[in-house]
Amino acid sequence: MNMFFSLSIGSSAALPLRCTSKLTSFRVVADADGFPSFLPREIHNIQDPFARKFALRIQRLPVPVRFSENPIMSSCVKPLVQTKETPVVLLHGFDSSCLEWRYVLPLLEESGIETWAIDILGWGFSDLEKLPPCDVVSKRDHFYQFWKSYIRRPMILVGPSLGSAVAIDFAVNYPEAVKKLVLIGASVYAEGTGKLATLPRAVAYAGVNLLKSLPLRLYATYLTFTKISFSTSLDWTNVGRLHCFLPWWDDATVDFMTSGGYSVAPLIGKVKQNTLIIWGENDRIISNKFAVRLHCELPDAIIRQIPYCGHLPHLERPDSTIKLIVEFVQRESKTFSQCVAQV
Repeated sequence: MNMFFSLSIGSSAALPLRCTSKLTSFRVVADADGFPSFLPREIHNIQDPFARKFALRIQRLPVPVRFSENPIMSSCVKPLVQTKETPVVLLHGFDSSCLEWRYVLPLLEESGIETWAIDILGWGFSDLEKLPPCDVVSKRDHFYQFWKSYIRRPMILVGPSLGSAVAIDFAVNYPEAVKKLVLIGASVYAEGTGKLATLPRAVAYAGVNLLKSLPLRLYATYLTFTKISFSTSLDWTNVGRLHCFLPWWDDATVDFMTSGGYSVAPLIGKVKQNTLIIWGENDRIISNKFAVRLHCELPDAIIRQIPYCGHLPHLERPDSTIKLIVEFVQRESKTFSQCVAQV
């Protein structure tokens, strides 16, 4: 949820890998409108045609993890066409889902780029009925196993807001899996969840119920974007909280909030990948001064600002965002082509 993008989330020790099941394909039943049956029924209340169309593509794939005997049926949007080029993989922000990418992913595909949108463990629309831990280590391991099972080659990893912390944590721990980084409105300087990690569970559940509430989410939407109509704000709020209606959301979120938090500031200097930093000029969630600090601390980075834009450029200014990402991707391809031509 947008208002809490600056929060960070936990860690715990990983358990031995016990899952030996083979990855298999699963048939997903659709409802009368064609939406996957695992989506909350509130999907029918969404007005945004891009969100509705994008939701039709969400599917679950089995991902074996070390902390569960059975694979986790993990939600994502797969690319329509897979190529031999470097794929782009889109994460999302705090307590959000792959629906964040309803405008940008189709445009990336139109540009000929293989693009994935993946729900981070504990958020989105994965099946968490047998609740796994949702701390930092578990999120990292789950994403690595997803990458190892389906993507299997270095990627350009895109993380908005707290998704930037997820991306940095992953890139430092699994550098072989990440070729480049794109960080959008990066929330990477929070020191974990602070006192939230010590809350009694009853208080934590009360806070989580508030986090799900429409008024709070609507206010967060107001802070996140520069100028959108009330009707659009209400609809985007409903899109952003759709995953909260899954029956395990409360438990997964409490586990996330009390587990300790992402503290990736010490890792920033260890990032080896070339990085593109994108920031909205009118970001009211994360100050622009952090964009400058991040640019200074990353060993190999460029920074681009999008004018008249708030915290989430990929939603508010998808045209500008897609242009920056495509240029960043194509610069690699052009360099490679030039090297081949010289040989």
